[in-house]
Amino acid sequence: MHLGRKTLSKFLIENISGSKDGAALAALLVDVAAAVKAIAAMSARGALDGASGSLDSTNVQGETQKPLDVLSNTAFVNTFEMGGLVAGVASEEMDDPFPVKAPHTRGPFLAIFDPLDGSSNIDGNVSVGSIFSILRANGTGEPGIEDYLQPGSKQVAAGYALYGPSTVMVLTVGNGTHGFTLDREVGNFILTHPHIQIPADTSEYAINTSNERFWEPPVTRYIDECKAGKTGPRERDFNMRWIASMVAEVHRILIRGGIFMYPRDTKDPTKPGRLRLMYEANPMSFLVEQAGGAASTGRERIMDVVPDKIHQRIPVILGSRHEVARVDHYHQQYDAGTDKPFDSPLFNERSLFRP
Repeated sequence: MHLGRKTLSKFLIENISGSKDGAALAALLVDVAAAVKAIAAMSARGALDGASGSLDSTNVQGETQKPLDVLSNTAFVNTFEMGGLVAGVASEEMDDPFPVKAPHTRGPFLAIFDPLDGSSNIDGNVSVGSIFSILRANGTGEPGIEDYLQPGSKQVAAGYALYGPSTVMVLTVGNGTHGFTLDREVGNFILTHPHIQIPADTSEYAINTSNERFWEPPVTRYIDECKAGKTGPRERDFNMRWIASMVAEVHRILIRGGIFMYPRDTKDPTKPGRLRLMYEANPMSFLVEQAGGAASTGRERIMDVVPDKIHQRIPVILGSRHEVARVDHYHQQYDAGTDKPFDSPLFNERSLFRP
């Protein structure tokens, strides 16, 4: 039991119920928590409920769907449709947005979500999660595509759930980033990580190095400096992490600092980035910025990007703000033609291999 500890509902009542549409937003986030609980239960049972393996279908991204992808998407859509608090929803697993129609009631918000991030990890029993972004609807009619295409700076709430050893829900409503842990015995989310702050400096980075040959020079420069450790220009050792689940990567950064990078590369010239702006990059950027970090494409603030389609992809560099600023600076130098890529210290003036 957690007598005296703050539940998610109490937190929301205290923090947003008095603002514009605050009571409705609080109720919507409680609905999100209900969907998260359902997905957590399904995730915990795994193969017992047939959630492992793959389906003979792909989503709009061309990715093979897992059973839990579809089940998680249904849990969110049904929750939002029945709740009467959103006018429409858009999801990674659906080609087009889903408008709420009669006999269901439309609400003042739009919900955009990735129902199961990192689903390639399911069969390996590695942490997965859900990501959500809440925007205001424009008017009371059925929303069109243009109503969803708002920059991240217009978000009124965002968050994620991490289905790990414990189920954690992290959210922001614009007054900091706060973490809640699910008490399975009583079914409540309890505030366990208030006012999370990301350290400004870090010695830990997360990037998929299998794509190194496709990176732009500014990214290669930054990672080469990190790998050089104490003998390089950074004069300290760095650790690398890679889980292949954005939720798990961002959660680690929120708890102990770091930088996460899924930068632009040349592997597929038709894709300017790998991660989706609307339901991955924007909500995570909101959370990271509210925790004192930074989020960038390498060339601009992510939440300033004006989207042109629901499933738009974008480069993502986020985390400890001093490291993100360094990567941004390297991009600026590269674009201006003034960059000086790092040469290995084994071959510079202090090299053991030179007389």
